[in-house]
Amino acid sequence: MLLGLLWILLPLIVGYLIPVRQAGIRQAIDRGVSASVYVILLLMGISLGGMENLLGQLSRIGSTALILFLVISPINLLALAWLSRRRLARRQSLVDSKDNAAPAGKLQAMLGSLQLAGVVLLGVIIGAGAQLLGWHLASLAETLATWALYALLFLIGCQLRNSGLGLRQILLNRLGLAIAATVSASSMLAGLIAAPLLQLPWNEGMAMAAGFGWYSLSGILIGDQLGPVLGGAAFFNDLARELLAFLLVPLFIRRAMPLAIGYAGATSMDVSLPVIQQYGGITCVPLAIVSGFLLSLLSPPLILLLLSF
Repeated sequence: MLLGLLWILLPLIVGYLIPVRQAGIRQAIDRGVSASVYVILLLMGISLGGMENLLGQLSRIGSTALILFLVISPINLLALAWLSRRRLARRQSLVDSKDNAAPAGKLQAMLGSLQLAGVVLLGVIIGAGAQLLGWHLASLAETLATWALYALLFLIGCQLRNSGLGLRQILLNRLGLAIAATVSASSMLAGLIAAPLLQLPWNEGMAMAAGFGWYSLSGILIGDQLGPVLGGAAFFNDLARELLAFLLVPLFIRRAMPLAIGYAGATSMDVSLPVIQQYGGITCVPLAIVSGFLLSLLSPPLILLLLSF
């Protein structure tokens, strides 16, 4: 199992070691990441659609995702609320935004998230239709998804290396480190609590909670290791987290900045960043990028490490 962990982490490490200075290549990498995510989510949906007792499995996906969401979110929010009251957070919460933020950015981000869910649904329809016609696409889809996952991890490694953040910038941002540590520690506690409720081993419960809102990756990694049902549950749990983050950021960014940024999780450095900037001001951007970067860097190896036990 540990050999499998090293094998699947190898593309991420190799990608992180490659510096890319040309803007055109960086743009190609970004487009490759987006395309890979869509391809893998479509294949994940096809795998789900080809399963026996599809309706029963979809019910299990929904109930598992709901339990995860109802356990992880309150624990994350309580921990981040505690951090927001600490002296460090109060001293660094220098938010200078106005109330006239454009809601279109939030709407566009939410539509983008729902679009990914639509890709999974399309895959389910294709897989179910193929199953009715006697075409067994599930095993082929799983094989293709594994290779697409390797390509995605390589491209993500390139993105993280070329994100513009140096190690010194990350380590000197104490509040960004504190937010990332609070989100990860509280999520691991929530995963331990959720595991017996889901009738899962402790390590699988923690792995399900280690996506930190990065739904496009958590569902893929969990699905590759534990099957499409739990992969789908991880995806929809983290998707629901991001949708709630879009609602919480405008409400709390000025009163409890660590809570608003922290609950956005790994997406605070990309998908949620426009909403954070609109409602929190430019002073929130470096903090959101550092916190999101650390959680993005931690999530894939942590999920795979937990599943290697």
